[in-house]
Amino acid sequence: MNTLATTTERWELAGYGIDKLALREAPLPAPKAGEIVIATEAVSLNYRDVEVIDNGMGSTLEFPFTPASDLAGRVLAVGEGVNRFLVGDRVLSAFIPGWRDGASLPWSVAPVRGGPLPGVLARHVVEPADWYVHAPHSLSAQEASTLPVAGLTAWMALIEKGQLHAGQSVVVQGTGGVSLFAVQLAAAHGARVIVVSGSDDKIAQAIALGASHGINRHTTPDWEREVLVLTGGRGADHILEMAGGGNVEHSLRAVAQGGRISVIGLLEDDRFSLSVMALLASRATMTGIAVGSRRALEDLVRAVDVLAIRPVIEASYAFDELPQALAHVRRGAFGKIVIRAD
Repeated sequence: MNTLATTTERWELAGYGIDKLALREAPLPAPKAGEIVIATEAVSLNYRDVEVIDNGMGSTLEFPFTPASDLAGRVLAVGEGVNRFLVGDRVLSAFIPGWRDGASLPWSVAPVRGGPLPGVLARHVVEPADWYVHAPHSLSAQEASTLPVAGLTAWMALIEKGQLHAGQSVVVQGTGGVSLFAVQLAAAHGARVIVVSGSDDKIAQAIALGASHGINRHTTPDWEREVLVLTGGRGADHILEMAGGGNVEHSLRAVAQGGRISVIGLLEDDRFSLSVMALLASRATMTGIAVGSRRALEDLVRAVDVLAIRPVIEASYAFDELPQALAHVRRGAFGKIVIRAD
């Protein structure tokens, strides 16, 4: 341990608001029993990171606070009793550290990284080994860092919970990180993918990733009608609902009898109302998706290697360019925004 640094550099939030962010030097403790020391190589940003920085996103933060949750790095040292990792192993952070497997746990029992738990925007972290999984062999650190939230959310919606199989149809809304993972995962499993977006250019890029069709929601506001045409009147087996609000009614009209709507995003509104009779008539299942367990992340990692999934990164920023990266996230991206820490 004598060769390890005793200090590191990390982003700290002194209060709510991006103007309260500062890059500071901090002590780097030696690992305790069960802990590992990780050299951060990349941190993927999610829209929730912007919300947490702005207002806590429903959590009361303890300042100074380090944001972000999705880390890819390399193990520098291991504490006593650690047998899951060796020095030199490449690792990924788990978003919900207390959720190893099985049914979801309440947030109060298993809080999440990056709010309310401290985040990972530091050049080094010292944390329990149980909070990490092995990274994919086939991805760079920047690519791998996009899996813990965006990749796993799409995996949970379609594969873990949705039991997607070849021949089914999937509607993916938008072209953010979760949506593009969903396009690739669905296509790799033999499903027919329909992308709904406000940009013809982004639709074309999504089709290049494996989508079969695209619908521009601006020129076709009642996009569910086109879904019914494309599915021969049957409707989609799976719909990833990313907007919330009034858009959920469109999803309900577009879903197949007995199909599935996975509620993931609330970009339009954090509330919605539905006709109970319409829901009953559809026999559809509506499920909230809030990322997944450590075991599910390990399943995703293996699948990424086998299926040759390549995460879409629109831009990467240097470690000291966090404010610019957050501004990019706020205005929207085709895929993911990543911070380089190597």
